[in-house]
Amino acid sequence: MVRFLLARPIAVFMTFLALMVFSVIVFRTLPISLLPPIDVPQIVIKVNYPNASPEAIEQNVLSPIRESLMTLNGLEDMDSKAGAEVGSIRLIFDYNTPMDLAYIEVNEKIDRLTNSLPSDLSRPQVIRVNTNDIPVVRVQVTPKAGFDFTEVSLLTENVLKKRLEQLDGVSLVDINGKKERIITVSPDKAALRALGMSEENVINAIQFGNEELPGISVEDGQFRYYLRLATRVDNPADIMKLPVTSSEGVTVDLGRVAKVQYEVNEVMGFHLFGEEEGLVITVHKQAAAKMNELLPRVYEAIDIFQEDYPQVDFALTQDQSVLLNAGISNLQTSLLFGGMFAFGVLFIFMGNYRTPIIIGISLPSSLLISFLVFYFFELSINVISLSGLALGLGMLIDNSIIVLDNITRKRKEGLGLFDACAEGVNEVMSALISSVLTTLAVFVPLVFLSGISGALFFDQAVSVAAILSVSLLVAFILLPMLYHFFFRKKSQEGLPEEDSRFFKAVLKGYKRLYVRIFAKRGLSFGFFLLLIPAGLALAYLLPIQGLPPIEKFDAVVRIDWNEPIGVEQNRDRVLSLLENMQGVYEKAEADIGVRQFILFDGESSLQEANLYFLFETQASKTEEMARLQSLLRNTYPRAQVEISDAPNAFDQLFASNLPFYEVRWKDLTTKRPVEEERMDVWLLEFPTQEFERGPSLQKEASVVFRLDPSRMALYGIQANDLQVQIKRLFGAYTITDIKRFGEITPIKLSAERQDFEAILRNNTIRGKDGVEYALSNFIRFDYENQYKFVTADKGGVYQSVLLTSENPTTYNSEIFSWGAERNLSVSFFGQYFKDRETIRELIGVLLVAVLLLYFILSAQFESFVQPLIVIFTLPLGIAGAFLVLLLTGTSLNVMSAIGLVVMLGIMVNDAILKIDTINRLRIKYAPAMPGREALDRALFEAGEIRLKPIMMTSVTTILALLPVVFSSGLGADLQRPLVFSVIGGLTIGTFTALYFVPLAYWFLVRHKTQDTRLKTQNMIHSSTMY
Repeated sequence: MVRFLLARPIAVFMTFLALMVFSVIVFRTLPISLLPPIDVPQIVIKVNYPNASPEAIEQNVLSPIRESLMTLNGLEDMDSKAGAEVGSIRLIFDYNTPMDLAYIEVNEKIDRLTNSLPSDLSRPQVIRVNTNDIPVVRVQVTPKAGFDFTEVSLLTENVLKKRLEQLDGVSLVDINGKKERIITVSPDKAALRALGMSEENVINAIQFGNEELPGISVEDGQFRYYLRLATRVDNPADIMKLPVTSSEGVTVDLGRVAKVQYEVNEVMGFHLFGEEEGLVITVHKQAAAKMNELLPRVYEAIDIFQEDYPQVDFALTQDQSVLLNAGISNLQTSLLFGGMFAFGVLFIFMGNYRTPIIIGISLPSSLLISFLVFYFFELSINVISLSGLALGLGMLIDNSIIVLDNITRKRKEGLGLFDACAEGVNEVMSALISSVLTTLAVFVPLVFLSGISGALFFDQAVSVAAILSVSLLVAFILLPMLYHFFFRKKSQEGLPEEDSRFFKAVLKGYKRLYVRIFAKRGLSFGFFLLLIPAGLALAYLLPIQGLPPIEKFDAVVRIDWNEPIGVEQNRDRVLSLLENMQGVYEKAEADIGVRQFILFDGESSLQEANLYFLFETQASKTEEMARLQSLLRNTYPRAQVEISDAPNAFDQLFASNLPFYEVRWKDLTTKRPVEEERMDVWLLEFPTQEFERGPSLQKEASVVFRLDPSRMALYGIQANDLQVQIKRLFGAYTITDIKRFGEITPIKLSAERQDFEAILRNNTIRGKDGVEYALSNFIRFDYENQYKFVTADKGGVYQSVLLTSENPTTYNSEIFSWGAERNLSVSFFGQYFKDRETIRELIGVLLVAVLLLYFILSAQFESFVQPLIVIFTLPLGIAGAFLVLLLTGTSLNVMSAIGLVVMLGIMVNDAILKIDTINRLRIKYAPAMPGREALDRALFEAGEIRLKPIMMTSVTTILALLPVVFSSGLGADLQRPLVFSVIGGLTIGTFTALYFVPLAYWFLVRHKTQDTRLKTQNMIHSSTMY
């Protein structure tokens, strides 16, 4: 096959040229993203149930929904949380679950359950969590002084939102901070009493005046007409003209007994940009859209808005494209400089300029053609696929050097140029294919890891398979053709010098050290074997993380004041914090109280605030966040503060909602939460006091109204009438809604703003004798502390504490005993167990990978012993990687683990090819000399032959990745642990391939050779190589 293609160089050249042209075209269409398009396997169900307690929401809403969702396919875990007026259920699925189908199935089950839920409950909202939930940019809309906020809210909702939604690539536009205009009716109670009327008469008049007929049609002869009432109202003036009639027949205009006006609806939340109140628009992109193309369109639209609407100021914050550019562009630049450094190394090792140029042509060609494979496998350009290219680059250089070196050796043996090119490729073809298969054998089992690790390894495995396949194609077809072209005018006697002076010095040093090591084979081999457990023991000193720490200049502060304050007081506190920090941050914004976002899967309450800060440097961010935390601790000691990095797509994908170590218990007797007083006593007897109360044990102050049934019966007061009166006084009682062209304007009864005692004393209810009695006669109230949330999982309602001890498992047996004494079912839950499970799974998968590697190598070498040599090199490389990770203070995380696989792929390649060379040389020398002498000679010459490819592969790979160490940005922060793993492993791995492989080979096969000794020094003089 190689001879056939070599005889047709123009066809080969045009084929590769066509592939490169198509690759350039395809490259421009490939999506660019931070991460592969991996589904976040989570669905959140949100419930809003006004005026309902946490217990009522749990019992009447969340519990039935949980029971109906138990049979979902791929459901791994379920957790619910009920608070005052709100509730949520978080469903967590396996990573291989098709989330499109899961989302549809959840909605179907909720629809079937509708008739079983409370009739006054709005349909639960089902939110599918994915990486696009993080908006690509936030648009700040701030009204200028003197402009009506409600008018700007309408502008934002009806105009700005729709214009942004029309942009190509936008999937959703969300808004927070809106203020809605309503019509309020404030009855004049004195006037009503004078006319013998009540609030009920006013309410009935408004409802009748806004009544619409539900699609009634009548026939009039041959024609059919639709009827409508012309009594609808549109504004406060229309309402004030409505007639109000008393039970005695007295009729007056509503304007005489009530004040009707436009007001701002009750504000449940605010948005601040800096210290100014405004609105925020979040723009979300479609999954297939390119962020680097979408953001310029958004910026252009905002520039137009600024000209069209001068009454509003616009600003953009939290631009995720900055993250993308820092992540991808910096990494691409680092790989470019790394490739240039690697290309420069070729001139240091080679004695002529033609060979480096051939490799210099093949490298970019291979990388470019690999993007064609990306297109067919629907891969995006992201930090994971680029790391796969890093491995491919090293393997590509290795394969190229091996093929070119072998062709040159064949020419030195006397073959012609054409025959040398063909034979040089054919001789190493099986070994190169075997090395690629073994590299893929390491990746294939890793794909079956559960969770995000398996999903990432899948994307990495496909990209590695792509670049390795292309590298073989280039090494077997393009390289021999280029070699034939560049050296076609060189005669046999005029062969170019293949070794530079630098490499000759390296070769000389290698021979000296080889002599010394083989002079004391037993001691040297024992030293290598001792390095294996010593190096692997370093793993216990490395911290374990999911993702490496990434340098960020922005932070999010989540505050729960843990006090029954209103949203206005919440806003005032946040403003005081922002004033205190003025001048130390570049940008700041805050979402205060209940957030209005549609795509918000968390919980929010009137007492919560979410602040965002952008700082100039990481140091200033750390300093100011510590100062803010101290300020909050001293000023508001009851506040619960959580400071974290601002969320991005990585956090959305890798973030875990699990606590580190949670102790849960369920009351086996009542199946309900244990009462507050009894639980407080039990917690004092808990085996350890190193814990924090879980959500189900947090308390909040509440007002409890208690009705007096005996007095109500005595005066003929109905409970329903009393409840309606309470709702009108303390809530925003909606009389009716004005619906015009999709716009809804509520008409509400104005609520009094007084303390509880004054409202109950000053308002009355009519008894059966027609006399008005003060509400305080039938209602009394108390302030109490009650549980803030009710939590539940698949097994039902539970309460929990979060252990903060360094060794939480120490107290497990005592905690079980504590629960058994109180008839509590105790279980343990958290990220601690997930991490341990992942480690056990990873060990199992790696064992499968090693077995698969052994099977392939046994078939390659036709030996059960020789594959063990390759396998023994793996822990040596891992030990080197662990040592560098430890010295640089890097954790063992997903990226460093990927780096281990990258490094092991290169190490395995070197070991396989060296063993293959030793086997060929043993066969060559076996007929002419005794077995032991043939073995020693084969070991020595194989070391010389493979020295240059091994050294060049290691040095070029390290230099190709080294710029990442000194780069900045997200991409560099993510890839740095990978680079440290590769550098550490290859540094030790190079030494291993040069000296450990021949030592291990000698000890494993020496019993099969004759007992003939040959001095190592004599081998050097008798060697015909070099």
